[in-house]
Amino acid sequence: MAPKTADPATKGFAKASLYDTHRPSYPPEVVDDLLSQLQVKGIKNALIIDLGAGTGKFSQLLATRDEDYDIVAVEPHEEMRKACMAKKLDRVKVVDGVANDMPVETQSADAVIVAQAWHWFATEESLEEIYRVSSNPFTIQAADPLFSLPLGEDSAEFVDWLRPEAIWDRFRSLSQITILEGEELASVEDKISAAMNAPDIEKNDKGELPLHRRVIYAWTSSIPGASLKSGG
Repeated sequence: MAPKTADPATKGFAKASLYDTHRPSYPPEVVDDLLSQLQVKGIKNALIIDLGAGTGKFSQLLATRDEDYDIVAVEPHEEMRKACMAKKLDRVKVVDGVANDMPVETQSADAVIVAQAWHWFATEESLEEIYRVSSNPFTIQAADPLFSLPLGEDSAEFVDWLRPEAIWDRFRSLSQITILEGEELASVEDKISAAMNAPDIEKNDKGELPLHRRVIYAWTSSIPGASLKSGG
């Protein structure tokens, strides 16, 4: 049987607490706009699937909103799932599942959101499963033009001011860096440290550096009554 998660994800996200502590969250205005585009803003008790939920960073944002969403956090990585469950978020059900096999009833979800995870399972099988579970399917980050009409996209730019050690901790939360050890890890740290200590790097009076971020988010709706295999 094939593993549930890709090998880099299995190894890279083994330190779930590192990921949860240092991975950035999402600006409130981005979350608000996305939910508006998904037509679930202001909808009480809407059922939202957080697919590839990880440690629940996006589920946590949903759980604090006034809509009292019912949230299903689908995550295959055991350590990430445990970290999400440990938060004991209101109205969040954490389940073991993958993008092409979700333990969710057919046409039960008002929206499906994928935050920083679509690249792990960008396949037609995943889109078929999203179509199955959703009464009005949407994804964040990516979509297939054969699957949707219309497709919308937006972005937001902002800056985090962080100490150099905090910036390194954020880089270390990336799976491709987390799996490194010894000289390989030291080499990457040296390169990042050199970049942060370059003479032209801006710093504030606290010794913090600007870390520029851009959130790109997209939304889509299914073609009613048509599956992916029906043509297109």
